[in-house]
Amino acid sequence: MDENKIVKIRNISMNYHTVKGETKVIDNINLDIYRGEIVVFIGPSGCGKSTLLSIIAGLIKPTKGEVFINGERLSGRTEKIGYMFQRDHLFEWRTIFQNVLIGLEIQGKVSDEDKELAKKMLNAYGLSEFKNSYPRQLSGGMRQRAALIRTLIVKPELLLLDEPFSALDYQTRLAIADEVGIILKEEKKTALMVTHDISEAISIADRVVVLTNRPATIKEIIDIKLTCPDGIRTPMKCRESPEFRHYFNYIWQKLDVHI
Repeated sequence: MDENKIVKIRNISMNYHTVKGETKVIDNINLDIYRGEIVVFIGPSGCGKSTLLSIIAGLIKPTKGEVFINGERLSGRTEKIGYMFQRDHLFEWRTIFQNVLIGLEIQGKVSDEDKELAKKMLNAYGLSEFKNSYPRQLSGGMRQRAALIRTLIVKPELLLLDEPFSALDYQTRLAIADEVGIILKEEKKTALMVTHDISEAISIADRVVVLTNRPATIKEIIDIKLTCPDGIRTPMKCRESPEFRHYFNYIWQKLDVHI
């Protein structure tokens, strides 16, 4: 099983220094992520979820601890990791097709084969007729789909998603979360996602990692096993499973939420 570990997170801690002193944000996180699984971090607001994701992405250096990607110690940003942020960050002056290719352009790897792959992915995910449109001409859900294709086309070994649906209205959020969950499974991608939405976490994840209040530690790791209607495992279908309510109530009780 060890050869299937894509990510090893070892003893990660993070302190921030301000004029008021030192604040510990993350405390001694240890976790293994296996090939092809989707792991979702959930925890109270401000507990350090996004900070942890940024450390795994190599964007922030932790105060203590190490992250390994395929056995190699992470020392900074790497092409092995794709990052999808809360906002789509599409360039308004570029067409959707041009936006999808920008990651490859930065890497100096745009080939005719890549352009054909971009066209196929746009077609597969319902954006083919909009490839020459500009971001302002697309709905929020369509923009987010384009951002996902832009991330996937560089073929990252690990995909990080930081609340990728939070900027969308509720109905669009449900639909796009469902689409993204299906795409990740079809592409057999290993993914780490941060969300505040318990239902979203349960419906899309293979495992849910519940974090405590700041400083964030791992309170519990929950394997999600759902009996989906018709045997079809999609995020929307999974919300209808008999186990869904049990997981929701259990995770809600585990969260340190103060109202």
